[in-house]
Amino acid sequence: MKTICLYFEIHQVIHLKRYRFFDIGTDHYYYDSFENERTIAEIAEKSYMPALDALLQMIRESGQTFKVTFSLSGVGIEQLEIHAPQVLEKLQELNSTGCVEFLAEPYSHGLASLANEESFKEEVKRQAKKIKEYFSQTPKVLRNSSLIYSDEIGLLASQMGFKGMLTEGAKHVLGWKSPHYVYNCALDPNLKLLLRDVKLSDDISLRFNNSDWEGYPLFADTYMDEIAALPEEEQVIGIFMNLSALGIEQPLSSNILEFFKAWPACARQRGITFSTPSEICMKLKSVDSLDVPDTLSWMDEERDVSTWLGNPMQREAFNKLYSVADRVRIVNDPRINQDWDYLQASDNFRFMSTKPSRVGMDRGIYASPFDAFTNYMNVLGDFLNRVNSLYPAEIDNEELDGLLTTIRNQGEELEMKSKEISRLQAKVETLEKEEDRLRAEKEKKKPVRKSSRTGSAARKAATDPAAKKKKKSAPAGGKAE
Repeated sequence: MKTICLYFEIHQVIHLKRYRFFDIGTDHYYYDSFENERTIAEIAEKSYMPALDALLQMIRESGQTFKVTFSLSGVGIEQLEIHAPQVLEKLQELNSTGCVEFLAEPYSHGLASLANEESFKEEVKRQAKKIKEYFSQTPKVLRNSSLIYSDEIGLLASQMGFKGMLTEGAKHVLGWKSPHYVYNCALDPNLKLLLRDVKLSDDISLRFNNSDWEGYPLFADTYMDEIAALPEEEQVIGIFMNLSALGIEQPLSSNILEFFKAWPACARQRGITFSTPSEICMKLKSVDSLDVPDTLSWMDEERDVSTWLGNPMQREAFNKLYSVADRVRIVNDPRINQDWDYLQASDNFRFMSTKPSRVGMDRGIYASPFDAFTNYMNVLGDFLNRVNSLYPAEIDNEELDGLLTTIRNQGEELEMKSKEISRLQAKVETLEKEEDRLRAEKEKKKPVRKSSRTGSAARKAATDPAAKKKKKSAPAGGKAE
């Protein structure tokens, strides 16, 4: 039985402001706040909210047989928290149906997997923690930025405990093989690979509203017929795209949401089901290993990383940024960490691309790739100065790590001693209160003795002749002498 794995990516570009050379050292805020707020508000209104409403309707009307998968970058979640919290609330509503899976991915939507293993692992852990906080799910499947994958990255994902990974069903990697099977990492058979069907995915995300396309107009029944016509043994159809394809790349006026809403009924008529990546990894066995010695992605015709690292400008910016990756991780300064996440985002490097692309690119404030490179390098220059100013640049990473470890250990020791002092003080106060209580109880229980001295003295005075004589000799109103 064929099953569709429908996956959407949610990520938000962090726009840099115009940053001049003379701003270096004087201005440490790098972002165009107005543009960031405007763009995410527009995407939320025109794409995210109507698309999520449609998906929720599909789940409910299908009797919860329709299933969908999402991943959100950490920086994307941060922007939604600030400017469009209603999107996160709608995702939580979708999650409550039990028909949604959330995947892990790098927090920054950056390229750390190509440069620094420790930074990559730390980012994925932070994003997975964020997913846990919002949706009470611990991701079991990893999706790298733009489906970037290689054998080494797959091995690293398996070592991190993931059961599966999504990647591109690129023709130059598959050769004669079909993307409609479950494969496994060549370096670790425990990691299963689910592949994107390039044609079926791009028919929606790139071509749906193109009236010059030979497949235009595309209807749900035609689309499901194409899937049903695949060989019987080809069971897994991965349809992966950005959520912004529904409403931005393909406008709502194209009836893109009506096309999707017809999916559950059309699929059911043809015996096609919907599954999440974890369900597929659990139910289906791998048919073969997939050798990917060179890095691939879902970008451009080449399906490689040349979109971000294809020219000398991009490589210079990339190498300069990741030259301080270990130092940033070791220093662990909150403000530095936030800027580090935003500067890593792959969009910064894509704006510098000189490649011709069939997918339109909005460079924002940049007039050219060189303009994007110049602005980014100015920002990066200030950022590197701030990183190095925290500790002298002549202190190497190993020495800095040792120094900060010592400081942290001393801080932890002081904190433990402070807690011990507080505990002992509390114990002393408790003992003092107990002592006061026992003393009070003792005082209450102490017997009160009535003195008979006054009565006996009176009787003695009454019977004592000497006392009587002394009393009589005393003058009136005076004292006896």
